[in-house]
Amino acid sequence: MEIILTLTLTLHKLDPMPTLYIKNMVCNRCIMVVENELEKAGIQASQVKLGEVILNEQPSDALIQQFTAAIEALGFERIDDKKSRVIEQIKNQIIQLVHHDNNDAKVNLSDYLSEALLHDYSYLSNLFSEVEGTTIEKYYIAQKIEKVKELLVYDELSLSEIADKLNYSSVAYLSNQFKKVTGLSPSHFKQIRSDKRKPLDEI
Repeated sequence: MEIILTLTLTLHKLDPMPTLYIKNMVCNRCIMVVENELEKAGIQASQVKLGEVILNEQPSDALIQQFTAAIEALGFERIDDKKSRVIEQIKNQIIQLVHHDNNDAKVNLSDYLSEALLHDYSYLSNLFSEVEGTTIEKYYIAQKIEKVKELLVYDELSLSEIADKLNYSSVAYLSNQFKKVTGLSPSHFKQIRSDKRKPLDEI
């Protein structure tokens, strides 16, 4: 499955360590692409994770231009916008929680995001709704349903185990939410598993 990515980056010179913020990094493949372009440009990074690249030192303008040109040649988009950066951090935290941490931590989403992003949840919620035209909760649910689809297709866990893994209070609650979002019951979806899953960056 090919994921079409639209990435944005911005360099903040006032950060303790220079940091590149990149939009729509949704998987390990994205990280590898960015790492490869950093290496080609000769830019040293101490850490590359979803949405962020922490650099060892401030690169020259020439290196940044080279890196930016390489990204744009791959169809990425560069933005220097604080609101967009916060929105992407919210998305990346949710994607990390659901798809990479498997939502195993029984966390309260508002507390989780506030602690991770060092902002009051009401600010994050209002900003997300203003920019995205939907709520953080709906985005979170959409990501969880995508994870449920993935686990159903893998066919390694029962629906009860999936509900527990993704912190649903019951199988009935998971099934009702799944049908509300997809129009199908989990069992019906399993029967037509050939249906293509929606890429994470289109949710």
